[in-house]
Amino acid sequence: MTYQYTIDINLPIDIVVKLWSDETNFHKWQDGFQSIELLEGKANTIDAKSKIILQQGKRSIELIETIICNDLPREKKALYEHVHMTNTQTTRFEKISKNKTKYTSKVTYTRFNGFMPKLLSKLFPNMFKKQSQKWMNQFKTFAENEY
Repeated sequence: MTYQYTIDINLPIDIVVKLWSDETNFHKWQDGFQSIELLEGKANTIDAKSKIILQQGKRSIELIETIICNDLPREKKALYEHVHMTNTQTTRFEKISKNKTKYTSKVTYTRFNGFMPKLLSKLFPNMFKKQSQKWMNQFKTFAENEY
């Protein structure tokens, strides 16, 4: 399953990328974000691995992020592994004008493990898509209110 969303942010590209990249801001726009911990390598470089903890209702979710490419603002691509699924996310930023930036996120789920995750992905693909769009909208609100 692959999907892509785009949103325009009314800020210069350098500010948008700085805010988006700053891990200390994640909790401000990713509801449920708890922590990120570097496990291997140098943060945000190719092959760096980090553990991300998200809270979803009463459940705690652990993801392992592996950086595949980091050439921001052009592109950052990472692999996310969870016990129930694996996906890649490619994020791009594009200057539209002096004070407007296009933020694009493409997500590709490459594996679902177990009966329920496979079933949910088939019956309710919008459940996954809505979360991505929600975080992008929250980032836009956060960034525009920050400046």
